[in-house]
Amino acid sequence: MSSESFPVPPVPVPTVGVICLRGDQVLLIKRGNPPRQGQWSLPGGRLEWGETTPVAALRELVEETGVRAELLGLVDVVDGLFTSRTTGETTRHYLMIDYAARWLSGEPVAGDDAAEARFVSLAEALEMVEWDVTRAVIAETFGRFGR
Repeated sequence: MSSESFPVPPVPVPTVGVICLRGDQVLLIKRGNPPRQGQWSLPGGRLEWGETTPVAALRELVEETGVRAELLGLVDVVDGLFTSRTTGETTRHYLMIDYAARWLSGEPVAGDDAAEARFVSLAEALEMVEWDVTRAVIAETFGRFGR
């Protein structure tokens, strides 16, 4: 066997997101860290080793907002591709597994990677969220799982 080392190609990072509904509202967080720092988004984060995606989704929800919920189902799996402004090359690739959830308890309090957390109406969410992919999964969740 050769002692030569070969470069390991980068791989997408698996993450989970939660579209948490409370009546006619959805829970949003303002991102405290890159990527998309300062933008409104969904609670979520990276999958940990040995953790299933549903467990990760509920863990991230509690860590970022203090809210507890029950998962209702998978909404979508989307790619988050971030590119260099100078070269156009992909610099980060997240594979985002988004779950719908129904609020059970807790008032949102920003924690972990979130700078703010709050429930807002669908109309407010669609105005506050900048990324069209996130707006689409929020709208789909209301269509499939909303009242």
